[in-house]
Amino acid sequence: MLSNDNHIFSRGFDWVAILIYAALVLMGWLNIYAAVYDEAHANILDMGQRYGQQMIWIGVSAFIALAIVLIDGKYWHMLAYPLYCAAILLLVGVLLGGKVVNGARAWIVIGPVALQPAEFVKFTTALALARYMSSYTFSIHRFADLLRVFLILGLPAAIIVAQNDTGSALVYGAFFFMLYREGFNGWVYVALILTVTLFILSFLLTPLSLLIVMIVVCVLAEGLSNGHWRAKIVYLSGLALGAIALFFLLPLCGVPMTMYAALLIVTGLSIIPAYIYAYRHKLRNLTLFAGLFVGSLLFTETIDYVFDNVMQTHQQKRILDLLGLESDLKGWGYNVNQSKIAIGSGGLVGKGFLEGTQTKYNFVPEQSTDFIFCTVGEEWGFVGSTLVVSLFCLLILRLMRMGERQEEAFGRIYCYSVASIFFFHVVVNVGMTIGLLPVIGIPLPFFSYGGSSLITFTVLLFVAIKLDAMKRGTALQQRL
Repeated sequence: MLSNDNHIFSRGFDWVAILIYAALVLMGWLNIYAAVYDEAHANILDMGQRYGQQMIWIGVSAFIALAIVLIDGKYWHMLAYPLYCAAILLLVGVLLGGKVVNGARAWIVIGPVALQPAEFVKFTTALALARYMSSYTFSIHRFADLLRVFLILGLPAAIIVAQNDTGSALVYGAFFFMLYREGFNGWVYVALILTVTLFILSFLLTPLSLLIVMIVVCVLAEGLSNGHWRAKIVYLSGLALGAIALFFLLPLCGVPMTMYAALLIVTGLSIIPAYIYAYRHKLRNLTLFAGLFVGSLLFTETIDYVFDNVMQTHQQKRILDLLGLESDLKGWGYNVNQSKIAIGSGGLVGKGFLEGTQTKYNFVPEQSTDFIFCTVGEEWGFVGSTLVVSLFCLLILRLMRMGERQEEAFGRIYCYSVASIFFFHVVVNVGMTIGLLPVIGIPLPFFSYGGSSLITFTVLLFVAIKLDAMKRGTALQQRL
């Protein structure tokens, strides 16, 4: 299984990506040390403390990275399906008999070591997708093929949700970035953006205001497609006048009426004349925009039910706190509030290494795991935080570049999958620590304490580096 051409491949390795990896791991280790620093255990190699334990995981990760470099990259294509199936069986085993930590049955405990298989499944899923989507018969525009893609994605996500680890399951949405690169229908992404927007607006606007927004947006979208702006103005004016007339006239006849119901009735009745007008003037896509409106309307009608009956209490509270509809700084909003205080107190250049008061006195819960970025903000300030984010951005761009260099679809799809996973983790983790996104409990790559995540991100990255090195090494060999 060892590569026979390592002397050639060594010249093809992306050393920039490797150096970024080393820098991020070192910075992460120092921040874990700062986050849980104890003067009574000041030795950074103290194995009784998290920073000492993390050093062990760093060593294990380095050994695994070296092994990946030495193993011939062609074996990853061959092992993709067996590794995926083994990971699924492992997830099922954890679901049935794993240890519960923070409400999630997602851990395997072997002596003093606790592992989270959900982290490793990200890697096996990326491999399985790359293997399936790189087959000669695959077409991203064929429904049956897409159904199998979503089955590969949905199976581990469903099991992880059943483990009560929704945050880890949401990571599988990151693969949509890779699917876009492979030519997935762009309208799906428009629908996803609209869905998220409608979900947020449903909490911020009254039902009537939200209905008006949906009508105006759909009409404007149809206008951008077909023109005829004067007709659009007449149509919107007619809806407004018709709704006002119903609102005032029907109660005179003994029929109770709200403005929301009146506008909805008038809009429904306007569909037939709108289709007649579109047919006479040969306008396109009216059915598409009418379906968009109906779908949006049905979605908004189900939001309250999902929020009240499907989401758990802590998920509801986090959303309401994020949108500013509830403020509980001593309860559900405590973590984020303390994190923002810590980051804000860092100022431009930070308070200095081991000088963060919010960190030192444990004001921020989970400060060595999910909220590790607040330690960066407090001790390194805006400059240090910008450096960390910039390194992540550069690493993601390197992964995308690796993907574009691949001649075979397997390597390209895998590299873009890894880039998507890193992008999702960085955006969500940093976003939740500064209060821009809800808290869903996912680690910051190479920074958050934990062997499962560090090993997984190392494997994800170095398999991509190896595949890229094989491609570049082959090119160098051909030139020689």
